[in-house]
Amino acid sequence: MINGLLGKKVGMTQLLQDDGTVVPVTVIQAGPCVVVQKKTRQNDGYDAVQLGFVEFIKPKRVNKPMTGHFKKTNAAPARFVREVAIQGDEAANPGDKVMVDIFNPDELVDVIGTSKGRGFAGFVKRHHFRGGRATHGWAPGSIGSSAYPSRVLKGMRMAGHLGNARVTVRNLRVARIDQENNLLFVQGAVPGPAGGYLVVEKTGR
Repeated sequence: MINGLLGKKVGMTQLLQDDGTVVPVTVIQAGPCVVVQKKTRQNDGYDAVQLGFVEFIKPKRVNKPMTGHFKKTNAAPARFVREVAIQGDEAANPGDKVMVDIFNPDELVDVIGTSKGRGFAGFVKRHHFRGGRATHGWAPGSIGSSAYPSRVLKGMRMAGHLGNARVTVRNLRVARIDQENNLLFVQGAVPGPAGGYLVVEKTGR
């Protein structure tokens, strides 16, 4: 059984439940995906499949090594390719299509994406510092001692690049599935902007 799917974030909306409550959901274009490569424990040391998100891409946007990689399985070139774990002995061969019906309503999933890039941000926005007294809120405080080790330690919370990082949101509930349009409605927010690529996996927790 394939444990996940590739998708693209469409945006957020609301769903009205039968009891009258309104649930915020994120709409994800989940698939269709095609199996580009199958990895086995005998050859690669682990069981997984490499999926490609099916969408139009100009041939000139694919380099020669990846073009040959796709031709091995007669798969159309894909811009977004990721590996997803598999469980059991279900046959998943190169060229097979994977659709959104691998998920079920009320199932819990993990969503992996890239957060929005915020550029260079100060320590208040980046780390939620409050600042010291009589500093107008813009003093980070001590960044290390003077005598020893006489340097700023790695990982010190300071101003710097914020966002544009891999983020995993766990245990989101599948609110609705639209198999005709390959849409997955997930309760809550997922990382990244509209149009950003995502990996949706069945949660293992």
